[in-house]
Amino acid sequence: MKTMLRSRTASILAAGAIGLMALSGCSDMGSDSKSGGEDTKSSDTAESPAAPAKSDDAMAGGDLFGPGCAAYAEANPDGGGSVEGMAQDPVATAASNNPMLKTLVKAVSGQLNPDVDLVDTLNGDEFTVIAPTDDAFAKIPKDDLNALAKDSDMLTKVLTYHVIPGQLSPDEIVGEHETVEGSKVTISGEGDDMKFDDAGIVCGGVKTANATVYMVDSVMMPKK
Repeated sequence: MKTMLRSRTASILAAGAIGLMALSGCSDMGSDSKSGGEDTKSSDTAESPAAPAKSDDAMAGGDLFGPGCAAYAEANPDGGGSVEGMAQDPVATAASNNPMLKTLVKAVSGQLNPDVDLVDTLNGDEFTVIAPTDDAFAKIPKDDLNALAKDSDMLTKVLTYHVIPGQLSPDEIVGEHETVEGSKVTISGEGDDMKFDDAGIVCGGVKTANATVYMVDSVMMPKK
């Protein structure tokens, strides 16, 4: 009888030990599986390509070209003055949101001369706008710029000389084009070397709701 009890007890203990071993094994497998899952996730994350910079995203969708495009997009990654933001508004409104075109905006909106306000005209049709940057206006001696601002007829001629009726894409822009002022502007070269008369391209092909904009590094003067 004692022998039978000892044998039965030994069997129970052995079964318990086997059960504990099985549970321990399952626990280890679960831990390994979880660890492996985390490693896999970490590995997948590490191998995933980094998201492109916002400025690259903004430039990727259009036909932008020019040596200043990257700096412009980086300085204006979002908001009304960004590439995407300007595309939402008509050209005079879009330019007013661009921090590189403050002087031009003052000139076309009556702030330099109350008798010269071209906002409604520029927003009301389709145009190609050659837009001198603030640095371009800074090249003009201050006395000359002040004199130009006071002469409403001459200021209007200069500003409208920078506007071509209709939208011209980068592959259409080279050549001679009659401006709103009446005389022709000559556009030559290509890419970063494109010239608008003697003005160099800063960033071209910027779209607005009704225009295509080419920012340039000098203010052009209509032919006399």
